Amino acid sequence: MNEFSTIIEPFRIKSVEPIKMTSAEDRRRYLNEAGLNPFLIDSANVLIDLLTDSGTTAMSTEQWAGVMRGDESYAGSPSYLRFEKALRDVTGHREIIPTHQGRAAERILFATLTKPGQTVISNMLFDTTKANCMASGCTPLDLPCPELANTSEAAPFKGNIDLGKLEARLAENASDVGCVVLTITNNSGGGQPASFSNIEGAAKLCKQYKVPFVVDGCRFAENAWFIKQREPGFENVSPIDIARKVFALADVISVSAKKDGMGNIGGFLTMNDPELAQACRNNLILTEGFPTYGGLSGRDLDTIAVGIYEALEPDYLKYRIQSIKYLGEGLLRAGVPIVNPPGGHAIYIDAKRLCPHLSPGEFPGQALVAKLYEYAGIRGVEIGSVMFGSEDAEGKEIPHRQELVRLAVPRRVYTQSHIDYVLEALSSFKQNEAAKLRGVKFTYKPRVLRHFTARFEWI
Repeated sequence: MNEFSTIIEPFRIKSVEPIKMTSAEDRRRYLNEAGLNPFLIDSANVLIDLLTDSGTTAMSTEQWAGVMRGDESYAGSPSYLRFEKALRDVTGHREIIPTHQGRAAERILFATLTKPGQTVISNMLFDTTKANCMASGCTPLDLPCPELANTSEAAPFKGNIDLGKLEARLAENASDVGCVVLTITNNSGGGQPASFSNIEGAAKLCKQYKVPFVVDGCRFAENAWFIKQREPGFENVSPIDIARKVFALADVISVSAKKDGMGNIGGFLTMNDPELAQACRNNLILTEGFPTYGGLSGRDLDTIAVGIYEALEPDYLKYRIQSIKYLGEGLLRAGVPIVNPPGGHAIYIDAKRLCPHLSPGEFPGQALVAKLYEYAGIRGVEIGSVMFGSEDAEGKEIPHRQELVRLAVPRRVYTQSHIDYVLEALSSFKQNEAAKLRGVKFTYKPRVLRHFTARFEWI
């Protein structure tokens, strides 16, 4: 078979959903009604929705067939047995615990595995993971690799944890570390992958210091593809076997199946320790339901059992990563600063560099997501001082280390023409709007996970 440079979508479209075409005047009204927070805008009023890749996947024919196979028995349904069999095969773990989504898995994990006052170390925790860590009484400590600090310089594995700092912290006092969580890919840091050698190094340190090692594997398939493409020795290893090698290093695996599980809802915890699993199940029953459905319908268990294999198909991963690269390289050519190289599920615009006239206190990322919606109908999400900032004892804002805007691309949803529209719109925005963008300020600020429901006004 001849090899051509054009990477086509490895699927055909069988059903379509109309997109409501809006004007800039319409969008300005919707945005003002939402307090300049795109989270609060009805999705029907969004042209290209890049708010998240979580739960927004278009399901395959085999997954829809799984919907019809779904069995809704309360306990021990055939759907759970198929789910359990698939996850045992991919993860290598014996104890399989479904949850209704990733943050439920996180809540159960931290409530069961950690104690108040302990530290949870990570390459970088994402928003709900960090919130559940803190809600359990623990203190999060991010130790990203040094390469991540330079958004413009490309490096193959900017999602790595800093092994030197990790070892120093464990050597100082490992007894107060509840667990080490390695997030693949690193969602907070630009969707960047971690190398197998780095994951293995972190696992060895955890074993040495007797600290539980947790893999947050929401985008485990994308991370496996980057390892295959970038890490010597893995060129001829299949993505599913790379995933199995990574998962074999973990004491616990926590996953939102709304990403590389290819589901619209769902998550899971897996492990080999039966005592820890029993404690997690006891915790699960309080809020999720019986342990064999974990808050999910049988049809959702079946769609994940199919989807977890589809996410690991080489043709799909080649298309998936190439489509994100296409968007990222196009933005770089247009002079739009991004976290480089492009990530696996999203492009992260560096709002600090795109709008250097705005201070962190003017929330450049939030200002950018608001104006980008008004300008072109594109919805993204701020990952900066709104999402991860905090306040001191006097209520003064403490800015985050980065001011990013994530454009997360749903799986199997948009075609190249949609991505070309995003490129054209952002190129035009860079030329005509970025330099005069105004900052924003809070008019309503919730205490926890404030980016979801906060409201703002233009400064």
